[in-house]
Amino acid sequence: MTQIQNESNPAAELDPAEADDKLQDQLANQVEHLRAELEQTRADVLRERADLENQRKRVSRDLEQLRKFANERLLGDLLPVFDSLDAGLAAAGDEPSPLRDGLELTFRQLLKVAADNGLSMVDPVGETFNPQFHQAISHVESPGAAPDSVVQVFQKGYVLNDRLLRPALVVVAKHE
Repeated sequence: MTQIQNESNPAAELDPAEADDKLQDQLANQVEHLRAELEQTRADVLRERADLENQRKRVSRDLEQLRKFANERLLGDLLPVFDSLDAGLAAAGDEPSPLRDGLELTFRQLLKVAADNGLSMVDPVGETFNPQFHQAISHVESPGAAPDSVVQVFQKGYVLNDRLLRPALVVVAKHE
């Protein structure tokens, strides 16, 4: 019977000090293995947390861009209306009249609503030609005008929240 007990419990054959050392080695190995798993889990959690934070920032940035340019199509479709009102004001002349005053008031109100939504007009007469915001349709000799300055605007340009919506069509002074 003693032999059967010893086969089922091999530690019983070892002296108690050896059995205790062996048990402590096993426990130390298990503790070390658990520590390695814990470190790996911590690293995984930190990586996931960083990924989640990056995704949150990306979504926030995308939403901000979406808000800034959500009305781009509508404002772009209104550009011919701006052009028509501007042409109507030019055709009305400088003489005060109820028609001119009404056109001017309507144009200012429309520009204010557009400006409140991030749209700004590019009317570069007298400014230096800037290919990022102006499209030159011709060059002319213009005494008294600085070279590469805009001397005439055929069509005003528009910028939506620092993004060009339509370049201004301009005539540029030649180099002398």
